[in-house]
Amino acid sequence: MKIRNQCLDFGTRTFIMAILNVTPDSFSGDGEMSVDKAVAQALEQIRVGADLVDIGGQSTRPGHLAISEEEEAERILPVIERLRSQTDAIISVDTYSPKVLHAALDAGGDLLNSIWGLENGLLEALRERKCPAVIMHNKAVAEYSMPVAEEVCAYLKAAAKDALACGLLPSEIILDPGIGFGKTAEHNLEMLANLKQLTTLGFPTLLGSSRKSTIGKLTGKVATERIFGTAATVALGIESGIDIVRVHDVAEILDVVKVSDAIVRGWRPSDWKI
Repeated sequence: MKIRNQCLDFGTRTFIMAILNVTPDSFSGDGEMSVDKAVAQALEQIRVGADLVDIGGQSTRPGHLAISEEEEAERILPVIERLRSQTDAIISVDTYSPKVLHAALDAGGDLLNSIWGLENGLLEALRERKCPAVIMHNKAVAEYSMPVAEEVCAYLKAAAKDALACGLLPSEIILDPGIGFGKTAEHNLEMLANLKQLTTLGFPTLLGSSRKSTIGKLTGKVATERIFGTAATVALGIESGIDIVRVHDVAEILDVVKVSDAIVRGWRPSDWKI
């Protein structure tokens, strides 16, 4: 997938998407409302190894209060504009609003990251803008009539087909199983155990397990202390063929990615010597 002067050559290594929450109520306590501080945080994430920065202004934590499209745009557009003026790094827009997506792309964003698939008019927006997209599985109620991985993959396969019909290339359609969204802790573990069903669909894939509550339930740790638990999901995800990991702790997870890629994908540092 080529964006600006960047090329994500899927299969050669795992790429890191850094999380930048421009919200006051992020579940992990890392929200940043100041434009200056948010941009500084993004630039530091890029400096320590992030390939993409995912900017969101709408909290998705359990029990969150929805905000208007206008407020969402007011939160993220100044950050995107300022960040774009200082870097050519790939900027992902974490939204499920077509209106916000259009404005964010005009401000310098590069791709859509939607937690609600291609619903709510996003399919029409993709047809018009033809930007790459992360399509995530989600449900309003965590109930499944078939094995979780089967239902998730069926949904994402159908959504990918719709995106192809909009003119996107297969490499521009990134599928996310939605860990922590519309799923109980048991559902999340079942999905994580069956990621190969997702990675064999023929599209790039993304895993967003960073600091999720299932890790907290397993370890007894609060969100900011779930780095090692997140690392386990990242390593196992890479072993299953995941292409992008969306994380809070870029520097720490980069080490996990490098070692996992060396074992699974044959990646080596440029200065590697036998």
